[in-house]
Formats: sequence, C-alpha cells, structure tokens
Amino acid sequence: MTRFPISNFNPAFNPAANLALTLVTRGAIAAGAALSLAACSASEGEENGEPLPTAASDFASAITCKTPASVRVRIDGGTFIMGSNAVYAEEGLERETTVDGFWIDPHEVTNRQFAEFAAATDFKTVAEKPVDPAQFGVPVEQIPPFMLQAGSAVFTPPDRPSRNYGDWWAYVPGANWRKPYGPQGPDAEPDQPVVHLAWDDMRAYADWKGGRIPTEAEWEYAASAGAEKYTEQPDPRLANSWQGVFPVVNEGSDGFKGIAPVGCFEPNANGLYDMVGNVWEVTADHFRPGHDPADQDNPRGPSENAAYDPLNPGFASRVMKGGSYLCAPNYCQRYRPESRQGRDVGLGASNVGFRLAYDSAPQK
Repeated sequence: MTRFPISNFNPAFNPAANLALTLVTRGAIAAGAALSLAACSASEGEENGEPLPTAASDFASAITCKTPASVRVRIDGGTFIMGSNAVYAEEGLERETTVDGFWIDPHEVTNRQFAEFAAATDFKTVAEKPVDPAQFGVPVEQIPPFMLQAGSAVFTPPDRPSRNYGDWWAYVPGANWRKPYGPQGPDAEPDQPVVHLAWDDMRAYADWKGGRIPTEAEWEYAASAGAEKYTEQPDPRLANSWQGVFPVVNEGSDGFKGIAPVGCFEPNANGLYDMVGNVWEVTADHFRPGHDPADQDNPRGPSENAAYDPLNPGFASRVMKGGSYLCAPNYCQRYRPESRQGRDVGLGASNVGFRLAYDSAPQK
C-alpha cells in the first residue's frame, strides 16, 4: 500500500511524480483551491485582538462534553435522494437510492476506543511505522530523510493569508493517533475522534470490533436523516466547522478552533453525532467523480479497477464524507451529508476519522 500525506479534502499527491513538489511543500498535500482572502478583517498577526495561532497544537482543545453512549443505532431501510447538483460536480447527479437497514455507531470512533483495540492487540498504525523508500519510486538519496520517518499529515496554520496549500499542510514526523499534533504537542484527548489512521488501520479496528466501514450510500442516508438539502454553513450549535476566513482566522463561534470531543453538538434526527463537520469520515466505496445514475439499489460504488481520482491518478482512493472543522464558506463548502472527496488510503491526516456500521443488533 502506498503511504504519503493527504489533504483536508483532496489527496492530490503522488510521490513518484511529485517529489519536487514535496520538497517545496514540506510534504504538505491538498487540492489547489482558490481562496478569497480579501474579506479578512483581522489585522495582520491578530484575531480579534488575540494572537493568531502559529502551531498545530494551538488548535488542540481539552474541553470535555458528555460523551454519548456507544450503543449501535438502528437505521431502518428506505429510499432517499442521494447526491447533490447544487455545489460540487463530483456530488452529482442526484438520484433516488434505496438502502437496506443496518446499524451504525452514534459517533466517530474515539481515541479511547482505539486505545482499547491497540492495547488488546499490540497494533501499530501505518503512521507509527517508518516509510518504505521504494514507495517513492526514486533513488533514496533524492528523498528528504524526514519523509522516511514515521509520521502523518498535520494542519499547521500559516502566519499570513495564503493561497498555497503548502503553507498549512505539513508532513510531521512523530505525528500519529497518540500524538495528533506531533511529538511536541499534547497527547490525544480520549473522547475526541481518532485521526491519523490509514485504511488498513480502520479495517483492522473494524474486524476486531465486529463491524465494518459503512458504504457511502449508508453513510449519506444516515447523515441526511430525512432533512432537506442545504448549501449554507451549518448553525454553530449543529456542527464543528471553520467560522471565518480559512486558513488564517477561525473565530471559533461554535466553541472550537480544532477537533471537538464527540457529543458536543446536537445529534441529527437519527440520533447520530457529528455526521457533518468535526472530522471527515471514510466510507467503504472507491472514489470516482459523480454518481452512477443507474446504481440505485444498495450502491457500493465503482470497482477498484473502475475507480478514478483525478487528484490522485494511478491509485484507488476511497470516498470520505461530511467535511471537517477546516471547512469554511471561502474554501471547503463540504459541511453537508452529500459532500464527498477521494481519500488516499495510504496514510491518515489530522482531520480524518471514521465510524463503523454493523449488520446485526448489539448483543445484550
């Protein structure tokens, strides 16, 4: 499996073809997205009179919330309109879709839950292992040594408004689920979503827990919960997103400037927390832009061979859903159930997590 950093919503990096870019961006990865920063009202270096964040750990939070009970929620089967024609092309076309009933976790997998798995199995995640230089496809002397160290992709705030994604994403040696902001940052908070996991790490946890990664259709059906589609940024009471001008000014009017513990925001009509915002959630489907209008009955996405991610060609990405705390109106309007992006399977990032689905009721 390939292993290299990914972005907050677009894994657009191939080490074999883009090593020069790696050198320039310190291993940062993201999709090039146009930022409209003219509206930034904060004075240079300050946010509402307070210093702007300068390090990844400035986004860490020790705030606690009442953690919801980790009891599987039953989602009865039904039919809904999947996808959206309103915002990004890869989310369309809208089409009627039927999903069988299933169970799903009420919140993202937390650091506490993943720690139980790691302790019981002595599991080491991809981010905790050194990188195989053969994955870069170039002579080892051309690879920056830090890129071969165990680590992961961490959002690191720039010190000025920027349109260059390399200014806010960095490959940080020593960053992993235990130390999400890097080795000098705080430890992972037990009730926050676990991040910095690769696909194989998620699958290993799912197998141990007796669950599986939900399909994109299951996830979107559960997230939409019968509500009308929308395009505007959610009310701060409902989701953890970026209030302000990304990537420099986050007003934090939702109470958080980084990841929040599970259960801090109101659940949807299905009783599910953080289906939108906080962290992206990986699904089982392979990614291809847009939906197949003929695939309407329990769709499971394209085959691995038919998968295609234009921002990561040559590798079969998975679909991730729901946006994250880094989504803002001027940058990533993906704080919606229909949002979808390709997600590189080889390495985690500081704003990507997951939850499990199940084919049976919990044992009593």
